This record gives sequence, structure tokens and C-alpha cells, in this order.
Amino acid sequence: MLVTLISTLLLMLAYFLILYAGVGFIQNKKFFGSAPKEILDLIPEKQERFPGAHVIGWILAVISFLIFAGAFVLGIFDAIKNDLSFIKIFLRFIIMLYGMEIFDIGLFDWVLLSHSNFFPHFYPQVKEVIGPHLFGFNWKTHLIHFLVYIPVSVLIAFLCRLF
Repeated sequence: MLVTLISTLLLMLAYFLILYAGVGFIQNKKFFGSAPKEILDLIPEKQERFPGAHVIGWILAVISFLIFAGAFVLGIFDAIKNDLSFIKIFLRFIIMLYGMEIFDIGLFDWVLLSHSNFFPHFYPQVKEVIGPHLFGFNWKTHLIHFLVYIPVSVLIAFLCRLF
């Protein structure tokens, strides 16, 4: 259970880092693909906040992807090493992936998008658009993620049991 908790926290950290890298430093609209249209329309194209901001952002993005991969490697390696059952591996990855999705809904959508100054800090022009009314704008995407995570967890559990 400890490895599952650590892996889930690593996924949350990686997810936050990629958001922070994209919004705060890289500032490329490609990182805002899941943002509400109202916000996307107001965000200017590729503006560097200060010299080297994009480099810092890409370093954070790479670190984020490494942490993300590391969380999965840790979960898989521990499952194989300890010869966990199929159901335990499945539950580990469901907990990890659902935990990451709930983190997305809770922190990104509820706090950062709907109830904080996070986005307006980097893009003052969106201040008038941000608010609680945006919460739930991407509910279909979250629902799809919750559904897709089930077969993904089954596949990971199946592959782990092969070793």
C-alpha cells in the first residue's frame, strides 16, 4: 500500500509540474488543449516572460515526464518483485490513475481554474473569464479518463503477471 501511495503522490507531483511548466514558463497554447475555450481565446501566442523562461519550462516538463514514468516503473517493479496478485496490481493502478484524475478535478479545475489567481497571475487578460462557472466544463473528458483507466489497469496487471 505504501508503494501505491508514493506512486500516486509522484503522479500528482508530475501532473502539477507539467501544468506549471506549460502555464508559467513554456506558455505555448499546445499545453492548454484542455482549457476552456474562453481562456484559450484570450491567451497570446508564445510569449516568453523573461529570457530563459522557455528553457526552464522544458526542463521542468522533462523532469515531470521522468517522475511520471518513475511512478509507473516503481509500481510495476514492486508488483513484480513482490509477486502481487492480478487484483492487487489492478487495484494499485486504478488507485494511482483515479487518484491522479481526482487531483486534476480537485486542484486544477476546482482550485486553480475556478477559485484562485493562478491563471490570471500568468495571463492577466483572463481574470474576467476565470470563476466557479468554469468548474465541470470538461466533465466528459474526465468521464472518458475514468473509463479508459479500467482497461489500462487490467492491461498493466496482466503484463505484470506475465513476469
